[in-house]
Amino acid sequence: MGVRFDVEQTDHLLTTTRAVRKRLDLTREVPRELITECIRVATQAPAGGNVQRWRWLIVDDPTLKAGIADLYRRAYAPYMAAQRDSVASTGRTDAGAIMDSSDHLAQVLHEVPAMVIPCQLGRPTATMRQGEVAGFYGSVLPAVWSFMLAARARGLGTAWTTLHLGFEEEAAELLGIPPTVSQVAMTPVAWYTGDDFKPASRLPVEKVTYLNGWKQPLP
Repeated sequence: MGVRFDVEQTDHLLTTTRAVRKRLDLTREVPRELITECIRVATQAPAGGNVQRWRWLIVDDPTLKAGIADLYRRAYAPYMAAQRDSVASTGRTDAGAIMDSSDHLAQVLHEVPAMVIPCQLGRPTATMRQGEVAGFYGSVLPAVWSFMLAARARGLGTAWTTLHLGFEEEAAELLGIPPTVSQVAMTPVAWYTGDDFKPASRLPVEKVTYLNGWKQPLP
């Protein structure tokens, strides 16, 4: 019989790890050693062929953080304008809080204690088949989620962002990242304020899970 985990605690971690924006504590330093500890956990994630081509860049220099935040905001403005138009055209009424928190993150991003930029050695190419593209990103993205879970377990808030990748070359120049390396995300890292997070509202699993064929419902 294998080792049993506390399922209640494990499920609580998995269902309450949220994208933290407004509740990032911008005033409290996060030790580099703690971020490294989270990365150490993350590097136990699966990777294709067990070839660990991920690299992790911790950014806590104020000038560099400001540069990344500027690139993020350059991409953010047109992106959110399109999102607001989409929300208005569909008549959604549940997106206000998300957009408000996203606005907040964009405004204060340069103030977060640290940013972590996970990278993958190599570049996807236009000639890659779908399986190859999936394998390329599938060999690093699970580790990023493991990093975020490890951070949450230690009282740290994170948020998965990709907007700065609209200016990936400029970010690479700023940080000295070679052109043969792919940045795959950027997550701010800070202690979070408040006591805890709650599970989010999601579609019932019966509506998003099929059995033995597309749109074949669970019994």
